[in-house]
Amino acid sequence: QVQVVESGGGLVQPGGSLRLSCVASGSIFSIYSMGWYRQAPGKQRELVAVTASDGTTDYIDSVKGRFTISRDNAKNTVYLQMNSLKPEDTAVYYCNADISPARTTRRYTYWGQGTQVTVSS
Repeated sequence: QVQVVESGGGLVQPGGSLRLSCVASGSIFSIYSMGWYRQAPGKQRELVAVTASDGTTDYIDSVKGRFTISRDNAKNTVYLQMNSLKPEDTAVYYCNADISPARTTRRYTYWGQGTQVTVSS
């Protein structure tokens, strides 16, 4: 059984920072891409940032220069450092990971339960 669990959301003032963490656990053979999505009320879920197994990264334009995605492969963990937060960053943030469970080479996409990020004064 593979699980993906996020943590680190909360309430922060505009201009502030938050760091989200996401840990994949269970019987895992390999983890490929890991990423962060967000969904604001009344809007579709969007990809915020993604990192491949080789460490390459990509971001949506609205967070470039403010957010940094990183991963610790030894800990099966991906982070999202969010700086200079804006009210429009308010959303539920979801972790996403492409994983091959133990004893298989098939890839499956796993989602976390989401963590709320609210940027407000």
